[in-house]
Amino acid sequence: MSDAMNQEVIRAEGLGKTYAEGKMHTPVFDGLELSVSRGETVAIIGASGAGKSTLLHLLGGLDVPTAGEVFVAGQKMSGLSDTARGALRNRELGFIYQFHHLLPEFTALENVMMPVLLGGGELDAARKRAMDLLESVGLGHRLAHKPGEMSGGERQRAAVARALVNQPGCVLGDEPTGNLDDRTAANVFGQMLELNRAHGTSLVLVTHDRSLARKLDRVLELREGRLHAMASSQV
Repeated sequence: MSDAMNQEVIRAEGLGKTYAEGKMHTPVFDGLELSVSRGETVAIIGASGAGKSTLLHLLGGLDVPTAGEVFVAGQKMSGLSDTARGALRNRELGFIYQFHHLLPEFTALENVMMPVLLGGGELDAARKRAMDLLESVGLGHRLAHKPGEMSGGERQRAAVARALVNQPGCVLGDEPTGNLDDRTAANVFGQMLELNRAHGTSLVLVTHDRSLARKLDRVLELREGRLHAMASSQV
């Protein structure tokens, strides 16, 4: 494997998260370790309430750990201002959720362009990149359609294109196909893997679908506050 492929895009060291409500303290995990290499695909599975979404939010800088550190593209997230952390997140990470979170008043093209424009990119470059990605996920005919005029699968494919438009080092997905029927989910998932291979973007996906999880390079189970490597036969 090349040095580029071995390069870490995300690393968590001694990661801990405890929620406090009054005198109640609820630990989610403590001392959690994770390293994701460039181009690698990782599935995170686990029981409901195990902290999978919390972990993704910490890795993406959307939440702050109570212990440990998260490094994105070699930069320590806790050492950055809110503005710098937001800029790093926009540049290096893409996000896909169970619900697409497309802005209803904008077209598919405008939604996908937005991360580039928010990062200070030029309008023409943003439009070209967004059009290419929408074409690659089979939505070249939907550029001018708003989310309300698209099917669930089409909206989710647009969300995949949006997550990749800034050519991030890693895409974090929280049940990205969980709101779709099996056939549509498999189609969207397959396109995510094709784009992963084409762009060398790492994927870290929380999923309850073990058949999809088995298609990724690694499967980790979040159990009792730790990530446990799973063999394919165990998944």
